Amino acid sequence: GRIVIKVNGLTDPRIIDLLYRASNAGVSIDLLVRGMCCLRPGVKGLSENIRVTSVLGRFLEHSRVFYFRNGGNEETFLGSADLMPRNLDRRIEVVFPVLDEGWRSYLRDHVLRLYLRDTARARALKPDGTYARLSPKRKGELSVDAQQALLAAARSGA
Repeated sequence: GRIVIKVNGLTDPRIIDLLYRASNAGVSIDLLVRGMCCLRPGVKGLSENIRVTSVLGRFLEHSRVFYFRNGGNEETFLGSADLMPRNLDRRIEVVFPVLDEGWRSYLRDHVLRLYLRDTARARALKPDGTYARLSPKRKGELSVDAQQALLAAARSGA
């Protein structure tokens, strides 16, 4: 299985517990959490299949993207809700499925993949709760700036 989630905050204990359970079941999980994150990734026996990345770029983003793959079944959702008690329990939020395959592919293969490759503005959350700046994997490799790449694509009409 595979889960990729892009939100601004992840503090809801129920969601965190479900992500830990999925990790222990062998699901590969990437979380793009711009702000507060109470989950601890990379803890042996708890969250070793979870990676958390924070991309703090030029723009304060409001997009929330949820991608799930279980076997051959894929589902993608967009919405307004962060994974926080105040959003899930006390506000009216919207999360909806992306039904068009073209848009699902674009979100998965372009947007999420671009953010997961960001090395210009990204920081990885470590098991101890501190963040480490990411850099290109190979010497001489150019940094990837997800927000800048998306802005350039929007300006060119791509």
